[in-house]
Amino acid sequence: MSASPNHRHRLSTILRISAIGIILCATTVLARAHQSTEPDWQAEGNAWWAHVQFLASDDMRGRDTGSDGHRRAAEYVAKQFADAGLQPGGTNGFLQPIDFETHRIDEANSSLSLERAGKTEALQLGPDATLRVSGDPAPSVKAQAVFVGYGFAVPEMGYDEFAGQDLHGKIAVFITGGPTNIPGPLKAHYQSAEQRWEAMQKAGAIGFATIGNPKNSDIPWSRASLARLNPSMSIADPKTRGTGPHFAASINPAQADKWFADSGHTIAELLAIADKNELLPKFPLKVTVHAKVEVVRAKVTSPNVIGILPGADLKLKNEYVVISAHLDHIGVGQPINGDSIYNGAMDNASGVASLIEVAKHIKAAGIHPRRSLIFAAVTAEEKGDLGSEYFAHHPTVPQKEIVADLNMDMFLPLFRLQYLEVQGLDESTLGDDVRAVAEGEHVIIQADKEPERNRFIRSDQYSFVKVGIPALAFKFGWIKGTDEEKIFQDWIKTRYHAPSDDLDQPVDTPAAAHFDHLLLLLTTRVADADTRPTWKPDSFFKRFAQ
Repeated sequence: MSASPNHRHRLSTILRISAIGIILCATTVLARAHQSTEPDWQAEGNAWWAHVQFLASDDMRGRDTGSDGHRRAAEYVAKQFADAGLQPGGTNGFLQPIDFETHRIDEANSSLSLERAGKTEALQLGPDATLRVSGDPAPSVKAQAVFVGYGFAVPEMGYDEFAGQDLHGKIAVFITGGPTNIPGPLKAHYQSAEQRWEAMQKAGAIGFATIGNPKNSDIPWSRASLARLNPSMSIADPKTRGTGPHFAASINPAQADKWFADSGHTIAELLAIADKNELLPKFPLKVTVHAKVEVVRAKVTSPNVIGILPGADLKLKNEYVVISAHLDHIGVGQPINGDSIYNGAMDNASGVASLIEVAKHIKAAGIHPRRSLIFAAVTAEEKGDLGSEYFAHHPTVPQKEIVADLNMDMFLPLFRLQYLEVQGLDESTLGDDVRAVAEGEHVIIQADKEPERNRFIRSDQYSFVKVGIPALAFKFGWIKGTDEEKIFQDWIKTRYHAPSDDLDQPVDTPAAAHFDHLLLLLTTRVADADTRPTWKPDSFFKRFAQ
């Protein structure tokens, strides 16, 4: 017998309600399942911050290269690497000790003056200029000065600031920067200290004096000049050292007219040209430089900390992807607002904390990359990328089998990770890799927005680039005119290389955890790829791979 219309209606209603219930139940289960796989950015950020708190505490005394604070920081990182299941990758367990020679100016017994028209004007070390002792300066110098524009040469473009100038036995004075018609990578490379001095030597100069363009300077002179009393360093191995300048100085732009007097030019005129990135004039200066430089020398040893996660692929495990960050900072220095400890929380305890967290996440997730991973917390970056330079030339694995470097130096998680600025983005296929993983994380990739600051050549990734290894470096990105830009620029102006880069500053810890997750995805993508990263055909840096 068939059901009545009312019964059929009730049955239909019951079935519809049941179906809706099943759908709602399934939706809830799926939502909960999805929620359970979502990373807990706050908890992971707290774990990251705990490492920063240890490494950037006052007890570490700023982790200066060769100091007791740096030694204890290295021991901490080695233990964290071991806990993450990494194998020792140094020459002494996790450590790769490096011998350095230190050079500290004895300012009380040093002097700088300018002679013009038979009269001598003494300059104040600090307010007027600073003497640099990173090479092996002569005890005394008397030499004429010549203004050489931007002070570098680019052979590929026929650009040479020294052409037609008599620099033999003289001091080259230059303003940082360069014309816009020179591509950023070329400009950055040839403005590196090594390349610049090589070109000056060929032109016959015995030394140089730098005028930093305030428009492009990270740190105001009042703060930058405080670092003049900090020791500089060089790797003790004589095979790694070239011949340094007899004289090197930095000139306070506000006092630079003392050098340009009677030359027919002023610093205001020259900076106005430089601000437009136009060609600068070149001309002899009417001053003879007199310098007396007393240097206190010593020796220290400081280690890189190296951990290795062996790859799972029988063939590819003999290739290596390096994830790097520098452990050192600049120690105890001249006080600012009564604080003399330069803690280096963002520069660069933050990057080392990310090294540790990525290694621990890989272990916790049971990830087994095809290639081997090298986690490198290097020393002496603040002294000129010396720890990474040493590792790049004396790696504890075959150099030719290192396929990439992913470097973190002050990536600045000061706000939500919406944009990621990538230095070296378009130089190698690593740029394609970071774009791919960022898209899945809804993060927009940006190229270097401030190439005039030469950041790609100013940290440890460049040590790997110079031996032919593709590399990337990272900063949290922003859009011009936004609150994020203001936060970023204010941080650079007030906290970069200052005691206020400490644990008492606003940091977005969930954003740092999100970055670590993206770095993990990038690392494993590169490690699992069938082919190793390659330089783009039009990359300037491709030459180093040859």
